[in-house]
Amino acid sequence: MSENEPVWITGVGLATPLGHDAGAVESALLAGRSGIARVSTFGTDDYPSRIAGQVVEVPCPAGMGPSAFRRLPRVEQAAAWCVESALRDSGLWGRHRGLRIGLVLGIGAEWMEAWEDDHREGGDRVREPARDRETTLDRVARAYGLSGPAITLSAACAASNFAIEIGRNWLRRGLADACLAGGCEMAVTPIGLATFGNLKALSRRNDEPARASRPFDRARDGFVLGEGGGVFVLERAADARRRSARAYAEVLGCGSSSDAHHPVIPSPDPSSAGRAVARALADAGLRPDQVDHINAHATSTPVGDAAEAAVLRLVFGEDLGRIPVTSTKSMTGHLLTAAGAVEAVACIAAMRHRAIPPTINLDEIDAPLDVVANVPREHAVEVAVSNSFGFGGSNSCLVLKAVEEPIGR
Repeated sequence: MSENEPVWITGVGLATPLGHDAGAVESALLAGRSGIARVSTFGTDDYPSRIAGQVVEVPCPAGMGPSAFRRLPRVEQAAAWCVESALRDSGLWGRHRGLRIGLVLGIGAEWMEAWEDDHREGGDRVREPARDRETTLDRVARAYGLSGPAITLSAACAASNFAIEIGRNWLRRGLADACLAGGCEMAVTPIGLATFGNLKALSRRNDEPARASRPFDRARDGFVLGEGGGVFVLERAADARRRSARAYAEVLGCGSSSDAHHPVIPSPDPSSAGRAVARALADAGLRPDQVDHINAHATSTPVGDAAEAAVLRLVFGEDLGRIPVTSTKSMTGHLLTAAGAVEAVACIAAMRHRAIPPTINLDEIDAPLDVVANVPREHAVEVAVSNSFGFGGSNSCLVLKAVEEPIGR
């Protein structure tokens, strides 16, 4: 094994407000279609923000019984669907139990649904001990016979990117034959919507949900809560070639840092998050002028979008003016823990279709960036950067590269 051995993405599993497979999500992103609507699963009249990018129903994977699947908490449903879909998409389904397949997932507040159920059923007078026995990680690993290393991690909105970096490291160290990496979060719940609403972090454009998420727009007033999941199969390039696997992209570079500044406000010093981006480029062996596209973390908050623009100016300097930037959260909302995985799919879409998904709802740009506004832009993308800057100052950046070899099932 080599510390520099190429690692490819060979399978994708998704549950998003835009669809539940890579083809559907790519098509929606490139069409500039919003997945944001009025929350439909619980009453929101008393909430300051009443809109979200919801996954109302997660499809039942073929490898699980419908009745058992419907009894799972929603975040476990999303994780199971994404894991099985990624395995099937990669071509490893049916032989995965004979391989050392690792699992590293960013998972949000997975006990939120249990707390809400307990409250509805009698508050602290009712407790179901069975809820405490297994985590999402345990249940998914057992259900699919995943015998490699398995961990969950907590890095807020940067978690999926961290998961991909950890999975790549496991493969390079020979700890797994393949790795499932990504994140899942189903935060559109009464507690989730109330929490972010009380922080005054959410958009209050309740009368026009599809236009509420507007990264880099002068009239932005907060992010829109989203939910879902995204999981990738990662493999060493040599192993993928050996079985003629389809390659979506190479995980070329990873970088991370911490602000050490504030629980929810990004550091005013752009060098904090800038270190994550610079380290990812250095890990990829690239100069800033070799980047073709940036998928920004930009969530549609006044402070956060401006802070990221400063980070990009610091790292890319004069080259920034020729690099198209977009934020697909304008269509999905902010999927929190799962955001990085879904946005990596947006980068893959740009590579595959030679077109960059737009930032919709951009009426007046409030950033010195070349933002792809409202309609997709034809643009050849070989190298894409994807930023994820999480609450608490967790920063992670991926550099993805198109795989040009003519392989695939």
